Amino acid sequence: MALRPLHRSDIVIFFSGGAISAERLALPTTPKPDPVNAGVGTGNLPHTSSPPAAIPPPPAIIISGVSLSYAGTYLFKDLNLDLPAGLCSALLGPSGVGKSSLLRLIAGLEEFEAGGKIDIRANSTSAPAELSGSIAYMAQQDLLLPWLDTLSNVMLGARLRGDQPDRARARDLLARVGLADREKALPATLSGGMRQRVALARTLMEDRPVVLMDEPFSALDAITRLRLQELAAKLLHGRTILLVTHDPMEALRIGERVFIMAGRPALLSEVPPPAGNTPRDPADADFLSYHAELLRRLRAADAQI
Repeated sequence: MALRPLHRSDIVIFFSGGAISAERLALPTTPKPDPVNAGVGTGNLPHTSSPPAAIPPPPAIIISGVSLSYAGTYLFKDLNLDLPAGLCSALLGPSGVGKSSLLRLIAGLEEFEAGGKIDIRANSTSAPAELSGSIAYMAQQDLLLPWLDTLSNVMLGARLRGDQPDRARARDLLARVGLADREKALPATLSGGMRQRVALARTLMEDRPVVLMDEPFSALDAITRLRLQELAAKLLHGRTILLVTHDPMEALRIGERVFIMAGRPALLSEVPPPAGNTPRDPADADFLSYHAELLRRLRAADAQI
């Protein structure tokens, strides 16, 4: 039996560009002190000492016959995609083809037409299973809460669940993304690249078996991008990941499967990645050959829009 589409309640970090609950996340007129945070204002976010739940093993995600249209035009029709358990799948394609919409469908943030289904399975051949609370979703926009400092934004998921935030782990992640000295900074004082690094740390903080990432490194300079690709590949190894990117080098560096979405309605084609473990060395001669072929196929895909 096919499972229902995932809903917002299944998502750990669900900032999708839409409305955020005014009741739960209302901007406080006067920040309330938090004794755990030594004076950092956290407003009315809940605070308890509940221990974190155990992390379930990564599942496979099976998308079958899914269709999505806007104003009578199909982005994709009868789309099929298998995301194997524990692997990073990278998705490329022209702007506007439907990559972000596919992420939102998997996350339960878009409704697809009747007849399609998204099954969550322990592996590609097992029976469907539930996936409540097991997705970490990083949207294109950082969507940091402007009244929370950097450290509090990283710990936001725990606060929304009423759990005790792991401050030591949050600080470690901020250090790993190069922001150890900015933990008390408000989002308005950060550059676009810094804000994206905070959003990445927030996603990594969730430590979930399924991770959906929409251009997570797009605002970063070249060297920082390489470094954080390596960090994400290390910390998310063994998770079921769908990474949307416009960077073919990024897809080949950290993708264990690589797909191109093209056309209207969009279709998916798979491109074999280079051999070897991720993150791969972009200076390797074999890697450069794959990169050239992927660029050729992306040019062809762009001509279909």
